[in-house]
Amino acid sequence: MRILFLSRWFPYPADNGSKIRIFNILKSLRAEHEIVLASFATESVSASSLAAMQTICDEVHVIPYRGFRADSRKARLGLFSPTPRSVIDTFSQEMFDIVSAVAATWQPELVIASQIDMARYALAVENTHRVLEELELAVPYDAYQNERHLLTRLRKGLTWWKLERYLRRTLSAFDLCTVVSVGERELVSKVCPATLPVHIVPNGADLQRMDEVHVEPEPDTLIYSGALSFYANFDAMRYFLGEIFPLILEQAPATRLLITGSIQDVAIDQLPQCQNVYFTGYLDDVWSAVAGSWASVVPLRLGGGTRLKVIESLALGTPVISTHKGVEGLSLTPNEDILLADDPHKFAEQTLLVLQNTEARQRFSQAGRRAVRHYDWSLIGQQLNCLLAETISQDRRFPHRTF
Repeated sequence: MRILFLSRWFPYPADNGSKIRIFNILKSLRAEHEIVLASFATESVSASSLAAMQTICDEVHVIPYRGFRADSRKARLGLFSPTPRSVIDTFSQEMFDIVSAVAATWQPELVIASQIDMARYALAVENTHRVLEELELAVPYDAYQNERHLLTRLRKGLTWWKLERYLRRTLSAFDLCTVVSVGERELVSKVCPATLPVHIVPNGADLQRMDEVHVEPEPDTLIYSGALSFYANFDAMRYFLGEIFPLILEQAPATRLLITGSIQDVAIDQLPQCQNVYFTGYLDDVWSAVAGSWASVVPLRLGGGTRLKVIESLALGTPVISTHKGVEGLSLTPNEDILLADDPHKFAEQTLLVLQNTEARQRFSQAGRRAVRHYDWSLIGQQLNCLLAETISQDRRFPHRTF
C-alpha cells in the first residue's frame, strides 16, 4: 500500500517522545508498505538525519516549521474565527502544496496525519482514506478544567470550545483515529464525530535493543529523563526539587539526581536549588544513563498520553517511582511493577525504600521488565498495520474540505 505520512516532527534523531513514536511507527509501516514522508522540522536537518529517514521512506520532504505567534496578524484575526488561533496562525501553504503535489503524482492509498497539527494537510488529498494518528486532548482539556482564575478560565474555555468544533468539522473526513490510552479515547470519543472509530495504539519501547544494554546500576543515583523545555517536565522537577528531594537528602545525603535532556533556553535558575543535582544536557545514549541509575523518578503533575520514560525505564530494569499522573494509561500494578505516590512525603518514602534496600530494588527491577513486555514496538506495529488494513478494506469516499 502507498502511504503518505504527514509529521509535525522530523523523526530523526528520535530525541523526544513524539519523535520516538513516529520513528518506530514508520519502521513498522515500512515492513509492509511504500512510504512518502512530508515532515515539518523545527531546526535544520543534517545530511545524516535525512539519510537515516531515506532508508525507511521512499521519499522525504522537509518543510521548516514556524510556531504559533500570539501577536501575529493572523493570530489576532483568529480571535474572531471559530477555528483555533493556533491552527490559523501556523498554517503552512508550503506544506499544503507539497502534500497536494505528492498526492497528484504518487496517488497514495492512505494518508496518515501524525498528531492534530497535521490533520488539515491530510484534507489536501481527495478521495482517499485518512487516519489521524495519536490525537491527544488531555493537555488542553485539563488546562481548561483545572483553571481557577475566572478570566483565564473563560479564555481557555473558549479555546476548548473552538477546538471541539474544529475537530468535529475536520475529523468527519477521516476514517480512523488512534490514541495512546483509555483516558484519551474516552475524551476523544466525546468531542469527535460519533461515526469515527477511535482505537488505542499505545506507546512502546524497542525491547530487543534494550535487552542488550548492560550497565551496572550505581547506588544512590536517581534519574529523571526529559527535556525541561517541555512545561510538564519543568513542573515535575520544580515539584520534586522543592518538595521531595530535600526529604530524601535528609535520610540519604549521598543521593544524586541526574536530569537528562536539553536545557537550551530553559531558566533552570528558577528551579529550587538543591545539592547533588546534575543537569547532563542531551545524551546520545540516554538508555545507558537510565540503566546505570538505581531508580527513575517521574513526579509528573501535568500533561497527557502515556509516558515513554516510564516504559523505557522499566524495560531497562530501572525501578520507577511515579505519581499517578505519570503512569496514566499504562497497565501496571502499584507496589508490584511500580511504586506510586502523589504526596511528597510518601513519594520520598517510596524512593528511599528502593535506594536503601537492594532486595527491593531487584524485585521491582524484575517485575518492571516483565510488566512491559507487551509494550514492544514490534507488537504495536503489527497492531497498527492490522488497523490500517481494516481501514482500507472499507469502500468509502471522503469529501474534500478546506478551512
